[in-house]
Amino acid sequence: MKVSDLAPRELRQRLIGPGVFLRIASFVTHVRSPIRSVAQGLGLLYADYPLVDDEGYADFHVRVAPPPSIRRWIQRQVVFFIDGTSPFKPLPFDQASAMFEWGLNYCVSSQCHQYLVIHAAVVERQGRAMILPAPPGSGKSTLCAGLVSRGWRLLSDELTLLRLQDGLIEPFPRPVSLKNESIAIIGHFAPQAVIGPVTRDTSKGAVAHLKPPTDSVARAREAAQPAWVVFPRYRPGDPLQLSPVSKASAFMRVAENAFNYSVLGPKGFNALAQLMDLTECFELNYSQLEEATAVLTALPPSAPC
Repeated sequence: MKVSDLAPRELRQRLIGPGVFLRIASFVTHVRSPIRSVAQGLGLLYADYPLVDDEGYADFHVRVAPPPSIRRWIQRQVVFFIDGTSPFKPLPFDQASAMFEWGLNYCVSSQCHQYLVIHAAVVERQGRAMILPAPPGSGKSTLCAGLVSRGWRLLSDELTLLRLQDGLIEPFPRPVSLKNESIAIIGHFAPQAVIGPVTRDTSKGAVAHLKPPTDSVARAREAAQPAWVVFPRYRPGDPLQLSPVSKASAFMRVAENAFNYSVLGPKGFNALAQLMDLTECFELNYSQLEEATAVLTALPPSAPC
């Protein structure tokens, strides 16, 4: 059964009551929420994701709900809970659906140390994965959405999961976070794309999420061989420039973008060193999305599948 098999009313009733057990690649998340926008977001953006037996095991038990205090009557707010505790401060009530996405990122980045978890988008084509590490505001998610709309498989928009045992990328495809001008850019670049409602006045500005392609969700258990590491930087008005980056420099920059590099110690070092051995590394400055997706798609293979 998939999320889309539930009528909107049934989905909302389940979220209010026992919750749903949502499979996202290798993870199962038990989700509960009495908030209508969370149910609507799941129904739209997670329509293709499978539901699993509610008697089974879940990696994460999460709830998005108003705070359990008098504050809920003074100012409408929402809190993200994992296993009954809240790692974040409350947010305005109308940010509930976005908070679910941010909270799920936290669950994986803070707890899943069987991977080297890198703050990076990652996409795949013909069995080879391209990792896109970048700080906020670099155009990472816009470029990720652009590549996905041009035939690349979405592995993740935010979290690259590098398996320690074999160096492959574990998919974790979820809605792509678009911010501010990127929402309209992707709407024009990929008019067939499904983009959820815009949440305004967040700490990141206006935010909306792009529904993952059905094929990316269906292939969420297929790992991919890393082949390229590309550091994107959106620079309005500048010409396209794709420049090689030394592996020593790339190693340090990826380490700085890894959530648990220091936690893993030697395992993290060895995983990152192996990643550098398998990949070619570049820096991409771009202002036109069509040019950027074309030049990256044209990169020659750097490693055998």
